[in-house]
Amino acid sequence: MSSALLAKPQMRGLLASRLKKHIVIAFMFSFGCAALYKFGVAEPRKRAYAEFYKNYDPMKTFEAMREAGIFQSAPPKGS
Repeated sequence: MSSALLAKPQMRGLLASRLKKHIVIAFMFSFGCAALYKFGVAEPRKRAYAEFYKNYDPMKTFEAMREAGIFQSAPPKGS
């Protein structure tokens, strides 16, 4: 009587049936993580770099470092 109450276990195709579900879940999870990284990290970083280099003057920075005495091969002006 008790054996009639229990459902028979799936003996064939168990891995294939579970893989279908788990592959879809893994794909959605990885796509979500990639989207979060793109819009949460990469895009703000791109905007920050663009904003920084919009008004960046490398010669002005070089002259400031030169006057501070950072470079050995380029002594400060007047030396």
